[in-house]
Amino acid sequence: MDQAIGQISAEVPDWSRERPRQFWDPGRKLLRTVRRYQVWRARGGVLGTLCCKFIALRHRFWSVVTGAEIPLTCQIGGGLLVPHPNGIVIHPDARIGVNCLIFHQVTLGSRGHGGVPEIGGHVDIGAGAKILGPVRIGAHARIGANAVVIADVAAYGVATGIHRAAGQPNGVTGVKSFGGLMNFSFRGTFIGIRLHKHEVQL
Repeated sequence: MDQAIGQISAEVPDWSRERPRQFWDPGRKLLRTVRRYQVWRARGGVLGTLCCKFIALRHRFWSVVTGAEIPLTCQIGGGLLVPHPNGIVIHPDARIGVNCLIFHQVTLGSRGHGGVPEIGGHVDIGAGAKILGPVRIGAHARIGANAVVIADVAAYGVATGIHRAAGQPNGVTGVKSFGGLMNFSFRGTFIGIRLHKHEVQL
């Protein structure tokens, strides 16, 4: 285990990680709208409803700026870092633990037959990774860039390439998810993916 991994908690959120560092800080400003929306929605009442409508407009603005699709109702633990939020797509039912790190072009979605990912605390997810279906990613795990994860990853584990359980098929026949367009190749076959409804079919 790297010393740096052990120093970051998988249970206690470090809210300073989400605090905007400057006026133009799109990733953190987008997360701020999610946090504030959930606070006012919980309060309810006329004022809460009005504030939610205003915050939803700000969320739309920062979503366009970043090119990310992080729904306002996402269950995200505190301390999330999204240094390059472009192309990040998160299923509204996915659960993300505290102090995680998500790079650009990451997708957390389903595989068309129910279930979405559950990400443990302090998980680092590399650029372009896709975590699909009812999988659990243990605390302090690391997901490599462009990995496709369709099976559980143990705590402190590392997943690269096509990470699947024993007995699962080798081929990827098509993928649908939420967002714009995602392309990748698998075993020499180019795959173009139009992202629509948080669904991924393997």
